[in-house]
Amino acid sequence: MKELLEVIAKHLVDDPDAVRVEEKEKEGAIQLELKVASDDMGKVIGKQGRIAKAIRTVVKASAIQGDKRVTVEIVQ
Repeated sequence: MKELLEVIAKHLVDDPDAVRVEEKEKEGAIQLELKVASDDMGKVIGKQGRIAKAIRTVVKASAIQGDKRVTVEIVQ
């Protein structure tokens, strides 16, 4: 899941070298934190959060195979 999120984000941004994904375990769930360059935040979030929502949907759908709950946080 971490790799999937990283690939998606790198294809959306202008500075793919600045993309970082951190995986944390919290309360039996996996939390993925996506960090991008400040200039690329708008590209990852999209108008009215549509891109961010789509990213979360794809990552959660790939996590259905496992028993873990997955959340995606976009941080600066």
